[in-house]
Amino acid sequence: MADPASYRPQTGEIPTTPGVYRFRDPHGRVIYVGKAKNLRSRLNSYFANPAGLLPKTHAMVHAASSVEWTMVGSELESLQLEYTWIKEFKPRFNVVFRDDKTYPYLAVSMAEKLPRVQVMRGERRKGTRYFGPYTAGAIRETMDTLLRVFPVRSCSPGVLKRAQASGRPCLLGYIDKCSAPCVGRVTAEEHRAIAEDFCSFMGGEAKRFITRLEKDMGAAVAELDYERAARLRDDIIALRKVFERNAVVLSEDTDADVFALHDDDLEASVQVFHVRGGRVRGQRGWVVEKVEDATTPELIEHLLQQVYGEDSDNQGRIPREVLVPEIPSNHHELLEWLGGLRGAKVDIRVPQRGDKAALMSTVRDNAEQALKLHKVRRAGDITVRSQALQELQEALELPVPLLRIECYDISHVQGTNVVASMVVVEDGLPKKADYRKFSITGAAASDDTAAMHDVLTRRFRHYLQDKSAQLPKSGEVPNPGGGEPPSSSDDAALTGAKARFAYPPNLVVVDGGQPQVNAAARALAELGIDDVYVVGLAKRLEEVWLPDSDFPVILPRTSQGLYLLQRIRDEAHRFAITFHRQKRGKAMTVSALDGVPGLGEAKRKSLVAHFGSLKKIKAATALELTAAKGIGPALAEAVVSHLAVAGASGEAAPAVNMTTGEILEI
Repeated sequence: MADPASYRPQTGEIPTTPGVYRFRDPHGRVIYVGKAKNLRSRLNSYFANPAGLLPKTHAMVHAASSVEWTMVGSELESLQLEYTWIKEFKPRFNVVFRDDKTYPYLAVSMAEKLPRVQVMRGERRKGTRYFGPYTAGAIRETMDTLLRVFPVRSCSPGVLKRAQASGRPCLLGYIDKCSAPCVGRVTAEEHRAIAEDFCSFMGGEAKRFITRLEKDMGAAVAELDYERAARLRDDIIALRKVFERNAVVLSEDTDADVFALHDDDLEASVQVFHVRGGRVRGQRGWVVEKVEDATTPELIEHLLQQVYGEDSDNQGRIPREVLVPEIPSNHHELLEWLGGLRGAKVDIRVPQRGDKAALMSTVRDNAEQALKLHKVRRAGDITVRSQALQELQEALELPVPLLRIECYDISHVQGTNVVASMVVVEDGLPKKADYRKFSITGAAASDDTAAMHDVLTRRFRHYLQDKSAQLPKSGEVPNPGGGEPPSSSDDAALTGAKARFAYPPNLVVVDGGQPQVNAAARALAELGIDDVYVVGLAKRLEEVWLPDSDFPVILPRTSQGLYLLQRIRDEAHRFAITFHRQKRGKAMTVSALDGVPGLGEAKRKSLVAHFGSLKKIKAATALELTAAKGIGPALAEAVVSHLAVAGASGEAAPAVNMTTGEILEI
């Protein structure tokens, strides 16, 4: 850990103007981004007496090794720059509102030729209309009810293709919950009109459709068509059921998002009700760890930045009113920013009385309940993870906290198709975006220790290359803070945006005993890396081995630290086995056309599709081969020569799948 005094800037060097500042760790990674009306006052607060800092603020300033700042012209500019940098760098110590992922959306993929209605979670897709969010049970019931009146396609692309090929609709088509455009029961234009009506109903135009159906039902009764009238009556009941599921809480012309917050010293829970047309159309929830002594106005500011800044399609998503429990920081700048995103005026205010204040109270009750539920569900996991990391650090007598752990495993079958895996754990949780896999060939594949040495050498050689690329060129002096923001290319270099690997771990775990550990330690020593610690976990007795140690470290069987090592080792083993099976499966399929220079898989398939069999390819001349798509004269000559040599050496047997024994054509 760095001493904050070692990189504290002189007070006189820090400007008193508005600006944005960044803390970086020893590897140049941005770990915190903040803004301030007065940079000098704000930054000096981080270097006060450590005993007066909150635990996570204390951890942040000790994890950092430098601080830099950029002056801006106004508080609005600082708000925009702070949001841009948080999105770009994703600093681990910044406030991040994590969606509880409890509420899915009802989505209509209007960009498709035949729009599809489905339940979706996760990132929004371009050309798709979203409604909600809803609770998991309510959304299925809503969708099932609406398909009775608006029979939009809801099947997957695979089911659609099968129906088009067979000329028979799926079950939903037979029970009239799909208009079956796949078999021509309606045209694509008619089906799109049905999807548009579906979206209009979900968008708040329910009364128009119900009124139209009531008129149609009256006309059917007048014509004595009672069967049709009964169907329309049932459709009206279904639409009213969906329409009345969301209670009317405000006047029908009210479009607002109502936010409420409940927090304690460590965490905060946020709930939002989406009110459209006076009805609650959806609900979402977030939970955030308070990484510094943030006030409620500051939390609300960060929340609005994240919620409304995530999506480029904001004109239909940002309502006219945003109701909050307290006026956020930089209120006027936020109004200007949100108005620019929406393309129209946005009002942020605190409801004082009436229906809106009553709804705010309801949302606040939901936030309080959500925080209680979150603590019940997560307290055990957080406690166990923290305990495991602490026990492991103490048992291995490591001087640094284990913020990042990497585990390596080798997989092969009797020395063939040798591969390795690297899995990453940060703060006790897997970080799958940083997982890596390695193919090992040559002398390095001779045994497990050589393979382990090769993998560690390759991984940390890339780290050293990336690190050297971050250093300033000769004659250049890095700017610790001030006037102009660094260029985007400099930021990319400093954060490793183009690096093959992320920043190095505090601990490397290898699957194996002392030989594997020594091989890994030797690789690090040869590269001159002395701040990464290495241990090994032997499977037989679950012993923890240290480099050049005659005796293992024995962790208690009930130790949370041992459980953590076992989970990491098992994940690395799973990842390695998966990659090994993929590679072995590819190696088991051989072809007489393998080895022809310039002949890839697509061109092999083109040859077989044109001639029909390998036998006919062998009988064809070079000129005849050029009739196949993508085969030129030079490549045709190469194919003829390769097949002639293979035939002369007795290798003209057809391609065979080594696993199934199936004779292949390519």
